[in-house]
Amino acid sequence: MATLESILADGINNFLWTWIVPTILIAAGIYFGLRTLLVQIRMIPDMIRSVAERPVPHEGHGKDGEDNSISAFKAFTISAASRVGTGNVAGVAVAISLGGPGAVFWMWMIALLGGATAFVESTLAQLWKVKDGQAYRGGPAYYMTRGLGARWLAVIFGIAITVTYGFVYNAVQTNSIVEAVGNSVGHTGMSLKIVIGLAVALLTALIIFGGVQRIASATQIIVPFMAGAYLIMGVIVLIINIDKVPGMIGEIVGAAVGVKQVAGAAVAEAFKRGMQRGLFSNEAGQGSAPNAAATATVSHPVKQGLVQTLGVYFDTLLVCSITAFIILLSNPTFGDDIQSATLTQNALAAEVGQWGIHFVTFILFVLAFSSVLGNYYLAESNIRFFTEKSSVLTVFRLLVLLCVFGGAVGTVPLVWALADTFSATMVIINLIAIVPLGGVAIKLLRNYSEQRRRGLDPVFHRSMLPELKNVECWDGTDPVTRDWKKGLPAS
Repeated sequence: MATLESILADGINNFLWTWIVPTILIAAGIYFGLRTLLVQIRMIPDMIRSVAERPVPHEGHGKDGEDNSISAFKAFTISAASRVGTGNVAGVAVAISLGGPGAVFWMWMIALLGGATAFVESTLAQLWKVKDGQAYRGGPAYYMTRGLGARWLAVIFGIAITVTYGFVYNAVQTNSIVEAVGNSVGHTGMSLKIVIGLAVALLTALIIFGGVQRIASATQIIVPFMAGAYLIMGVIVLIINIDKVPGMIGEIVGAAVGVKQVAGAAVAEAFKRGMQRGLFSNEAGQGSAPNAAATATVSHPVKQGLVQTLGVYFDTLLVCSITAFIILLSNPTFGDDIQSATLTQNALAAEVGQWGIHFVTFILFVLAFSSVLGNYYLAESNIRFFTEKSSVLTVFRLLVLLCVFGGAVGTVPLVWALADTFSATMVIINLIAIVPLGGVAIKLLRNYSEQRRRGLDPVFHRSMLPELKNVECWDGTDPVTRDWKKGLPAS
C-alpha cells in the first residue's frame, strides 16, 4: 500500500501537478477569459438571474413544470452536490497542511481563471445535449462526438470520468466521513470503518436506484441547507475574530508569492497544493459539471454556462475560503504529515468549543453523502453514453457501492493520491476538446448578448447558427424555446 502511495504521490502526481496540469489549466483560463472578454466577471448579474429562473409548465409535466424536467437551479444543485463536499472541508485542510496558507491564494486564482473555462464547457454541453425521454442528458462525451467528431476521445473520457467519479471520488467522500466520525468518537478502528462504510453504501443504494429525479430532489434540499449552516457558522466565527481577518489575508497572499516564507511550506508546494485542491473542489475544466449542466431545461445554452460559473465561485471563493480562515485562526503547523477533516474540526472546536468537532462531522457527513450522489450521477450519464442496458447499469451501481464501502477502509494519503491522478487525467482529456470548440461558445455568447442588448430574455434556436452541426435539440419544440423567433434580428 505504501509503495502504491509513493508511486502515485511522488512519481505520477508530482510530474502531472508540477508541470502539465497547471500549465494547461492556466493557459486555458487566460485564453477563454480573453476570448469571452472576462465573462466570468462582467456577467455575474446574469449568473444570478439565470440560476433563479423557473421552468415553463407544459404538457406532460406537473403544474409547476418540474416533474419531468430539470430546472436551472436543480442542475446547479446536482453539480454543487459534487463540488461542495469533502473538498471544501477536508480538501482545504489537506492543502493548508501540506502547502501552507499560500495554497489558499492559488485556490482562489484557479477559481477566477477557471470560471471562464467552466462557462465554455457547460455552454457546449447544453448545445449538444440529447433527449432523454422528457428530460435531457449530455456532457463532454457528447460534445466530443457531435461537436469535435472525435468519438474515440469521447470513449476515453467516458471511461475516465466513470472511474474517477463513480469509484475514486466516492471513495474519497467516505474516507473523509470515517476520519471525521473517528475524531468525534475518539477512535478509528476497523470495526468503525466497516460500520460507516456499510451505512453510507446502504443510504447510497436507496437513492441511486431511484434515478436522476430522486438525485435532483435530494440534492436540491440537502446542499443549500447544509452548505448554508456551515457558512453561517463560519461567518459567525469570522465576525468574532474580525480583527484577525486582514492579517490572515496578508499571510495567504504573502506566502503565495514568497513575500512571507512559511516553515515547511515553500511557494512551489503552495502552488501545487492549491491547484490540486482547488480543482478537486470546484472542478472547473475537468469536464464533470457539464454533465449536470446538460440536464437543465433552459431557453439558451449560455444561461447554464453562466450558472455553472457561479457554482465555481460559490464553491471556492465562498465555502473553501470560510474553511481556510477557520483553520488559519488555529495557527496550524505546515509541511508535516497530511491532515484532512480533523484539522478543520479541531480548528473550529478551538473557537466554539468541543461541540464544533461534532458539528463539522455532521456537516461533512451530509455534504460528502450529497457528493456521492452527485458523483454517481455524473458517472451514470457517461455509462448511458455507451449503453442503456439495465444490466450494465445495475453492475455499475453495485461497483459504485463497493467503492463507497472501500473508501471507508482505505488510507487518507492513498485515496487523495488516486483523486489527484484521475482529476489530472480528466482535465487533460477535456481541454483537448473544449479549446478547439471554444469558438462555438463565443458565438453562442454573442447571440445571447445581442438579445440581451435588445431587452429580450435570450432564446436560442439552432437555425440562428446553422453552421453548427449535429445539434439534436434546440428546434423550438421545448416550451422554453417556442418564442425563439423573437430573438431574431429585425430584417
